[in-house]
Amino acid sequence: MSDLQIGLIALGVLLILLVLGFNWWQDRRVRRKMQSHFPTSEQDPLLGAGAGAAAGAAAAGGASARREPGMGDAPKAHPEQPKPVDPGSDADDAEEPDPACEVVIEINFAEPVRGADLLPYMQSLRHVGRKPMRVFAETDQRRHRARVHAGESYASMQLAVLLANRSGPLTAIEWSQAWARAQDMAERFDALIEGPDQQAVLEQAARLDDTCAALDTQVGLTLLLGAAQPAAEVLSVARDAGFVADGNRLAWPAENGVARFTLARADGAAFDAGMGGIERLYLLLDVPCSPADSRAFGRMVDVGRELAARLRADLVDDQGKPLADGSETVIDERLQVLFGQLEQAGLPAGSERAQRVFA
Repeated sequence: MSDLQIGLIALGVLLILLVLGFNWWQDRRVRRKMQSHFPTSEQDPLLGAGAGAAAGAAAAGGASARREPGMGDAPKAHPEQPKPVDPGSDADDAEEPDPACEVVIEINFAEPVRGADLLPYMQSLRHVGRKPMRVFAETDQRRHRARVHAGESYASMQLAVLLANRSGPLTAIEWSQAWARAQDMAERFDALIEGPDQQAVLEQAARLDDTCAALDTQVGLTLLLGAAQPAAEVLSVARDAGFVADGNRLAWPAENGVARFTLARADGAAFDAGMGGIERLYLLLDVPCSPADSRAFGRMVDVGRELAARLRADLVDDQGKPLADGSETVIDERLQVLFGQLEQAGLPAGSERAQRVFA
């Protein structure tokens, strides 16, 4: 046998050993990830989920189980939403993904990851296309968090993607973008990701969008000021009437802080923008985003008439006609039906869920 043949044989044996070694390393790496995702337990899973849950609670040092919201658990409006607990607290954050209007992608880390390492990537997880995303996480101590804190370490993250809003249902492109960002996190931090099938997600998004489209109603009034009036004067009158700042608009708040209706300039600019005068104002009752009220429209009419008197303006409907006597009563009766339909659909008027999907 020549030296060349011996060399080729030796090279072939070496390549086989390298392949076997690489396969062994890959197998060990995958097993380590699976063990991290599915912790070992002395409890036989065939003996029942209840026993397994009890064993898991004991292993976590008596930690309370996380509560998953159901379709009937309508989130509270934003002003009443409990604030996240301090980092390091033994209590779970109250805010959770909402399965009625969000779909969740799970990211499970092979080893706990420091919050300080995750924070630089949070900006890229705020939205996909026109759909906002929320980030939740579970610490290595099995505590649920509504946001990532630098001083904690996390065993998993959840990306909650909104299924529909006024821009339409979640699209295949938006879902693909969300999945791609989850994959990027998984590659950066050695994690496994899991989530629902794309077709199921798109079908759920389409159903929610159809429901929202059938219930989406806004009622408006217009204030015609005639000659242009100084913006500062108009702003002062509106504030005296009870309006508060809300971005470029002004809002008339309910007792819980949620806007009942809003006041905006016709040009969409902020009230303190520029030196130009104001000739027209819009009052808008965004029905799904406003708390249910037996006089939802009538209340806005009362405030509109007060503003009209103080600004020497005419109050007209969205057709440019003066309001007929008793029209507010008729409209309020119709709105009561709509408030009931929103409640039955799991989208209570003025709730955080309604404000999220009707944004």
